[in-house]
Amino acid sequence: PPNEDPHAKTDPRTAALLRVLRLRTPPLCVVYGSTTGVYGDCQSAWVDETRRVKPATPRAYRRVHAEAQLRWFGRSAHVAVHVLRIPGIYAPDREGGTPRGRLLKGMPVLSTLDDVYTNHIHADDLARACVAAMRKGKPQRVTNISDDTDLKMGDYFDLAADLYSLERPPRMSRIDAKAQLP
Repeated sequence: PPNEDPHAKTDPRTAALLRVLRLRTPPLCVVYGSTTGVYGDCQSAWVDETRRVKPATPRAYRRVHAEAQLRWFGRSAHVAVHVLRIPGIYAPDREGGTPRGRLLKGMPVLSTLDDVYTNHIHADDLARACVAAMRKGKPQRVTNISDDTDLKMGDYFDLAADLYSLERPPRMSRIDAKAQLP
């Protein structure tokens, strides 16, 4: 969904795509890459596909809207639509695809008491998940995909710093982070 209007909560691009798809022979399958951000702040709770969405940002609302449009299209046009909910994507050849730049800037992370769980997926694993959803995904289903880790954000950046032989990032409270970080 577009970011031109950061306050928009609907997705006109998906609506336009679906208008075009209705004018021709529909595809057999659509795999849509959404975001785990549709769940909102889960207070570090483990999340599975049965959890209700609770978008908290305009971007997440746009993704929920896109998911709903696609699933409706799937039901009405008899197209297998499979939604993948994707966390942060990483890959060394992707812009911002590693934590190295953030580590070099010395950007802080949350203190251990305020830290939250994070999840990511490598771009190659995401591509494999898309192909698997296209070949084997159940129609009108949602699948959360991520690496098999259970790291808190600070631990993730500490691990990355160690692997890059860089200094670990400083820690700060959530209150200080809200006041100091963009």
